[in-house]
Amino acid sequence: MHLFSRRAGALSLLGMQVVSAIDLDLSSTDSIKAAAKTAAQGMVQYYTGNRPGDVPGNLPQPYYWWEAGAMFAALVDYWYFTGDDTYNAITNQALLFQVGPNNDYMPPNQTKTEGNDDQAFWGMAALSAAENRYPNPPPDEPQWLALAQAVFNSQAIRWDNTSCNGGLKWQIFTFNNGYNYKNTISNGCFFNMAARLAVYTGNTTYAEWANKMYDWVSAVGLMSPTYQFFDGTDDTLNCSQLNHIQWSYNAGVFMLGAANMYNFTNGEAIWEERLRGIITGAGVFFNNNVMYEVACETNGKCNVDQRSFKAYLARWMAATMVRAPFTRELLLPLLQTSARAAAQSCTGGSDGQQCGLQWTTGSFDGSVGVGEQMSAMEVIQSNLWDQVPGPVTAERGGISVGDPSAGTGGDQSPVGLDPDDITTGDRVGAGFLTTMVLIGVIGGAWWMVA
Repeated sequence: MHLFSRRAGALSLLGMQVVSAIDLDLSSTDSIKAAAKTAAQGMVQYYTGNRPGDVPGNLPQPYYWWEAGAMFAALVDYWYFTGDDTYNAITNQALLFQVGPNNDYMPPNQTKTEGNDDQAFWGMAALSAAENRYPNPPPDEPQWLALAQAVFNSQAIRWDNTSCNGGLKWQIFTFNNGYNYKNTISNGCFFNMAARLAVYTGNTTYAEWANKMYDWVSAVGLMSPTYQFFDGTDDTLNCSQLNHIQWSYNAGVFMLGAANMYNFTNGEAIWEERLRGIITGAGVFFNNNVMYEVACETNGKCNVDQRSFKAYLARWMAATMVRAPFTRELLLPLLQTSARAAAQSCTGGSDGQQCGLQWTTGSFDGSVGVGEQMSAMEVIQSNLWDQVPGPVTAERGGISVGDPSAGTGGDQSPVGLDPDDITTGDRVGAGFLTTMVLIGVIGGAWWMVA
């Protein structure tokens, strides 16, 4: 995952106009849909990939490629929850344009700095499309389930036993900074996809991989005995030291994976215990039941990537309630309170309805962007979880065609790229987080939640 710091100075807009927050009545389906629509409009205005001369699927700077994949997954969710197909055309175009020559979300314009987590966010978008019965691509195009399987299979080949007794590295290619970092989100995305593919296909091989990954993350210490998920670890130190910073999307990605394993095992007690533990551990990301990014919101240091993390926690909490119904009493109050708070933050921008980052303040905080909009949209529309049909499987309503062998050809160096051609900017972009993380690991963590 690539990082870039910035702050949008929009507070002055508050003094220029009379503003009102997005109206949200959680007892009204129409109100929730209208609020989600407003948030979606605010998010899509940042997208330029459908304009002449731009690249479909790419967001402009300062946003990185992975977040575009996350955004289109949010639009798949938006269609699923609201039935509004306004954005289906750009979503289809993006999800199919970025597949790459091997239909595994490794396009030549990205692979020189692509990490496993980057690839996975596009793969999870395709998997959501399959689960939600999102309209299929034309028959001569790659299909949603096959794309997700290709991403999973290509990553399974990368399982690394040369250090730390396994796990996935952050980066795919050796010439990228971060190759020696095993981060929780890359491994968590793999666990998430494995568990969901197990449920969708019924294939126990995916479940075996999910168990293998869960056990590894636990054994290496990236998940604590109290279900706190830490950022990652340096494999040159054989993963003996951890960076203890916590991000909401790490808790979310494991939450939904565990919910799917609970579902796949027909409510096996161990997965109920684990899922309850993960939900309890995720409590660190809530203040009076309102979701917040605990590591950076209160100190004003959330960068572009981190401003979107709450979107994924909200997304995966809603899906968890469906896969594991016992979690509803635990999660629904958090989603409802967070949605109301998020709507109250949406008083910024030229239209007076751009959403802010900090929902705990009860007002707009001056921070705007794709991540802020996506987070508000996801937490609002997730309250429609009981108004739509549940996710399908291959045996129960699924319409997407799979390919169990997709993505098994192995990795090749980025097309036409000599590692010597990687620019300093490429290396800095890919390695900034890892450099800082390793400083934190060696020096004792930057920040820790007990």
